[in-house]
Amino acid sequence: MSPLITSTRFSLLDRSRTREGYDGPAALRDTVALAVEAEALGYHRFWVSEHHSVPGVAGSAPTVLAAAVAAATSTVRVGTGGVMLPNHRPFVVAEQFGVLESLFPGRIDMGLGRSVGFTDAVRGALGRGKEDAEDFAGQLAELLGWLDGTQRDHPHVHARPAEGLRIPAYVLAIGEGAAVAAAAGLPLVVGDLRDCPKLLRAVERYRREFRPSARNAHPYVVVSGSVAVAGSPEEARRLLMPESWSMAYSRTHGIFPPLAPPERIEALVPAMTGRERDLYERGLSGGVQGTEEQVAGELEAVVAATGADEVLVTTSTYDREALVDSLRRLARLAGLADGRGTPEVRAVTGDARPGGGPPARTSLPGDRHRSQR
Repeated sequence: MSPLITSTRFSLLDRSRTREGYDGPAALRDTVALAVEAEALGYHRFWVSEHHSVPGVAGSAPTVLAAAVAAATSTVRVGTGGVMLPNHRPFVVAEQFGVLESLFPGRIDMGLGRSVGFTDAVRGALGRGKEDAEDFAGQLAELLGWLDGTQRDHPHVHARPAEGLRIPAYVLAIGEGAAVAAAAGLPLVVGDLRDCPKLLRAVERYRREFRPSARNAHPYVVVSGSVAVAGSPEEARRLLMPESWSMAYSRTHGIFPPLAPPERIEALVPAMTGRERDLYERGLSGGVQGTEEQVAGELEAVVAATGADEVLVTTSTYDREALVDSLRRLARLAGLADGRGTPEVRAVTGDARPGGGPPARTSLPGDRHRSQR
């Protein structure tokens, strides 16, 4: 095992992808089942996402789904990756997370993004426009003000039961998001694992501009992307086929479809247009993939280059058994568990630092990290 990898936290984000032959409710149940497995394997966090009116994604209400995940588990941290803040009133978001933290104290993460609905029709249904994403920093500040009781725009109004609760907040960054996270003194979540120049630019800017806050005294970087681990490179590649084809199809047809089984995708390859094939191949090469040894080497290079504190795995595939096997192999190479779903050492679930936020790597009693970079 690599000391660098075993001293890095590993977490999961599941987007509740629908699959051919399985409906949306089945996808949501799959997400909850995967969270139970992730907890047994020793992953640090399990996050869910927000998408609206996307045929291939069932996860439209992340705080509701997070409640179901938290109720089915007992130690893994649970959160959102993320709630798209421009889609909601910050006051209501604060209330929702206050309820979650009250029901599952010390286990809830508040991951926040700046995206709005994917199309004009969806934005209209949400009552939002593209311009609503432009004031993400202001929306974030308002939300944090509801939590810590400092907001003054609405006198005599309080976000109950959220006010005064220590709920760690994270910023999901694309482009300017790194600067927003730095200015707010919050942890940064950024991808993808393969686009290292872009990733490094975001991380470098974040660390350079980071301002210590009451929530976080130091920068904290989470790098995110697909990771596929299997017994052979070919098997790992097959894990990435369904998502790669869905992404290619969405960019050429405007519809993000449910995941298809790899054998059906293989049959489609000869009939793909040049653009479809290019997007499909780029998707296949976009994740970290291979055998345990190959993946360990690639992840070590990413973590070393970025100085990441944590890796958030976002892999989606048709075969759920193969996905769980990949996560077991990853847990084994990361030193999380014995590979059978029974952890040797459970991750500490609390981010117990004054003000919420992620702990310093070396300061928590009982923290599962065994070495310091």
